[in-house]
Amino acid sequence: MDASAGSARPDPSTGSVTDRAAEGTGIVGAPATELAARVRSGELSAVEVVRAHLAHLTEVEARIGAFRVVRAEAALAEAAAVDASTRRAELPLAGVPIAVKDNVAVAGEVATDGSLAHRPAPATADHPVVARLRAAGAVVVGISRVPELCLYSATDAPGTVTRNPWDTARSSAGSSGGSAAAVAAGVVPLAQGNDGMGSLRLPAAACGLVTLKPGSGVVPAQIGADDWSGMAENGVLATTVADLATGFAVLAGTPVVPPAAPAAPLRVAVSTRSPVLGVRLDDAGRAAVDAVVAELRAAGHTVVRKDPVVTPAAALGTVARWLAGADADAEALDLDRPAMEPRSRTHARLGRWVRRAGLVRPRTAAAFRQRMAGFFTDVDVLLTPVVTGPPLAARPWHERGFLANITANARWAPWTSAWNLAGLPALVLPAGPGREGLPTSVQLVGPAGSETRLLWLAGELERRLPWRRHAPVFDPVQPAGTGTG
Repeated sequence: MDASAGSARPDPSTGSVTDRAAEGTGIVGAPATELAARVRSGELSAVEVVRAHLAHLTEVEARIGAFRVVRAEAALAEAAAVDASTRRAELPLAGVPIAVKDNVAVAGEVATDGSLAHRPAPATADHPVVARLRAAGAVVVGISRVPELCLYSATDAPGTVTRNPWDTARSSAGSSGGSAAAVAAGVVPLAQGNDGMGSLRLPAAACGLVTLKPGSGVVPAQIGADDWSGMAENGVLATTVADLATGFAVLAGTPVVPPAAPAAPLRVAVSTRSPVLGVRLDDAGRAAVDAVVAELRAAGHTVVRKDPVVTPAAALGTVARWLAGADADAEALDLDRPAMEPRSRTHARLGRWVRRAGLVRPRTAAAFRQRMAGFFTDVDVLLTPVVTGPPLAARPWHERGFLANITANARWAPWTSAWNLAGLPALVLPAGPGREGLPTSVQLVGPAGSETRLLWLAGELERRLPWRRHAPVFDPVQPAGTGTG
């Protein structure tokens, strides 16, 4: 754990915030909605909740490497403020410990965007999504790790590799890998992240979590220089749909209410065809899709086979924005480019050429959005896989070259990035038999404005196909070998 940046970060291994007895009271491992209800009622104090989670963090962080900064003292002070608040009984996330990704501002902390070439000053104000989470009663216990400039599908940096709690030989994915590892290990029940080409959905798939990439304009973005030309959105990672729905409502600034059921059964398209030529889904991924299809039909929904067409122009437009985003962010952050990782220097150098050549064209995204709007004229939801197989190995990917990184990314994760270009909501949830001790997941995509529909459908699938909420070895509630997923 790096204690060289940020404020209020004493070494949690000292035990000064440890209260192991609290772990046996049903605090650690409980859903965020349950913890908030207990704090609102006065059954628990926010300080008790945060202290218990900091103790669990002390026990597991060395094995997963989820945090760049742990804010032990600051978090306990924030929890005490929640307990003293006259609004405590109204706060939807009262006392809930959260992690915040290392590319959004937390007042008093630095956001490095995962780069050692960046030496920023502490933020003077919270990013809007952090401000909304704190206003809802959430407590920031730490800043979660990301790969440099949040560019890659594994989370690592010089001297650290963030590991998957389900199998520490595997990556927790990226770029919200630290946030996902923390939630899957029970360190926090809810974590903030963002998604420019799958950076929420890929870690959710790797770590057996549920997440939602909102559609454009639903949640404040303000990520990096220009949100990767409008592709990046903020969201949360959770272990239950109720927690996800609450976190999403808080970020969107809307009332926290259960998602309303549709007026009629849904018409669901299913597609397993990879947008990347030569890349195929493994048997476990196909079994996950089949399991969801069976439950959809059993629930009375209509399921049809229909493949969205990701045109070459859309595919190239997405890659152009990814490359350009690296250069724009490096420029906005005033990075010392020679100090960047070699893979990122190449990424940003290509991005500079893309920007100078004018290859980031608004009409490309507009045309693809229009095409996808047409796709949803006769279906309500699209069901797809998320990844082709198990997560990437937990290794120092930053020591490998640009081509090795992007090839690994493309082969593993072909189903997520199109929805960033289209600006449409996409939700990932665990489903199916798993992959040799690892979870399997599916993706639900909807037209503009369908976030509530996706959340409702995810809740129905959660009831029909319940999943194990935490990785077995790290599960503070269930003994290893129990549960599903």
